[in-house]
Amino acid sequence: MPPSPRWQRDRSHGGMEDSSKEALMEEAPPRYTESPRLPCIPHELKSLLLMVALVVVALVVVNVAFLLLGLHLSESHAETVLRMSIQGLDGEGSPQQLAVSRRERSGTFAVRDGHNGSAAVVYDYGKLLVGYRSWRRRACYITRVDKDNFPGLDAVTATFQRRQDEDKVGDKAVPLADRSILGTTINILCSAVPVFWA
Repeated sequence: MPPSPRWQRDRSHGGMEDSSKEALMEEAPPRYTESPRLPCIPHELKSLLLMVALVVVALVVVNVAFLLLGLHLSESHAETVLRMSIQGLDGEGSPQQLAVSRRERSGTFAVRDGHNGSAAVVYDYGKLLVGYRSWRRRACYITRVDKDNFPGLDAVTATFQRRQDEDKVGDKAVPLADRSILGTTINILCSAVPVFWA
């Protein structure tokens, strides 16, 4: 039986592949040249540079560790002082609620106003103001504070409550006209009521 034309085509095609492979095999392989070397650095200098780099890395790691430890300790200390000032030195007393805004640099405390009332005290550390709003009365009170001597929560609450009692007796104080001196937190707290200096 004569070979089929298809077989011949495949065979002839295969022959072409064989010849191209042979042509490639006959060519010389490409020459690779060695890359240029950097100037020769003595072994002692290399080890010295390596030691300096390791010391610098170790110092950076130690500094970062101490900074993070210091941050953790200062946060823990601040929380402890805050807890002591809210609950008292012995840890007794009713816990107070506190909201802190780092962006506004303020702290807001919920405090008692009498037996059945509540009030809010805002420490605005950016504007150096303390604001007080009792929910039983339709007035807000503010006072300026010294940046090095912020009064305690109990002292501030007592001062503002005394001022409220004076207003009930008949002191006709003029409300604050320019609210631009107030920070955002105190402005929101006192938005619907008049603001008086205490």
